[in-house]
Amino acid sequence: MNFEQIYIQNPDFPNRYISPGKLFSYLQTNLGDYIHEIGRSYLDKPIYKLSIGTGAIHVLAWSQMHGNESNATHAMLDLLLSLDNMPQMKEDLFSKISLDFIFMLNPDGSERWTRLNAVDIDLNRDFHNEASKEIKFLKSLASSKKYDYALNLHEQRTIFTTDGVHPATLSFLAPSENVERSITENRKKCMAVIAAVYNHLKELIPNQIGRYSDEFYPTSTGDNFIKSGMPTILFEGGHFIDDYTRKGTRKYYTIALYYALKAISELNAGVTGWETYLEIPENQETHYDIVYRNVKLNTDHHCILDVAVQYREIMEEGKDEISFVPFVVEVGEVKKRKGWLEIDCTGKKFVSVTKYPKLDAVVDFTIED
Repeated sequence: MNFEQIYIQNPDFPNRYISPGKLFSYLQTNLGDYIHEIGRSYLDKPIYKLSIGTGAIHVLAWSQMHGNESNATHAMLDLLLSLDNMPQMKEDLFSKISLDFIFMLNPDGSERWTRLNAVDIDLNRDFHNEASKEIKFLKSLASSKKYDYALNLHEQRTIFTTDGVHPATLSFLAPSENVERSITENRKKCMAVIAAVYNHLKELIPNQIGRYSDEFYPTSTGDNFIKSGMPTILFEGGHFIDDYTRKGTRKYYTIALYYALKAISELNAGVTGWETYLEIPENQETHYDIVYRNVKLNTDHHCILDVAVQYREIMEEGKDEISFVPFVVEVGEVKKRKGWLEIDCTGKKFVSVTKYPKLDAVVDFTIED
């Protein structure tokens, strides 16, 4: 049986936003036997590690290193719930691997729905400085035993496609160990796992799986972990058409997580099939969320142009879900990018208190017939 046939979305977490308090309560109530507190954030929130499995292959994974990237937390919650209904599939997997999963490495940023932590540090660029408490907990755990693989779980913006047409709903990376981007044995181990995931998911979401840039980042977590000898695989959850709350992405992220763990259990540090990784198309930056085409401004001279808009995700106090606030990001001839929504304004009226749309400002205009 394929995992996608048994996939269940965890009903306790229906929104893209996950309250840290709600997550902690759920973990304590439902997974108390598997969790252990590994430290506390700058604002004294607990950071939990879930340990499951009895296998000889050790895997380390973490979610929400960036607080506004919740898909991996959802994926782990959905994975565990789905496998509970298929005990044999669960036993087959976790008899071969032992998984240590850090839920919500950045709970302070997760609560505010920000990329950075409470003191505005990007944990994914803090590997060497160790200015944040949270990165120290991750590095301490990583050095506590010999992990055979690591999963660095993230999300990417809606700007990315695989081919200029289809969104990069999922992208993967076997990170480089050096600026030359040499294909090392550890990179091949990562590539083999990603290839196995790709071979399965390309039938489910054709043309929507991409390969993230393998430029070497000297301060990033994944690059430094693989450089130190631990094969590390990057996941990036992205856009799914008409799905800004990423429920579709969440589903396929969960499926990808299962097949990655399954491939790890079967490859057992092997590199069979790694070459397929190179067939995955590289991410392209080709889209905005909305592009208004042929907008005639209310100026004394004839002026027709395009207006590109990108949503910013904002957590408003008292709400259970994030809000999507449209901001103007480009005005002029927007030729290099398309919009997931394209609005032709030919023959229509631009209504605004200002003559021009203001860059980096909230959309304050309407288009009327």
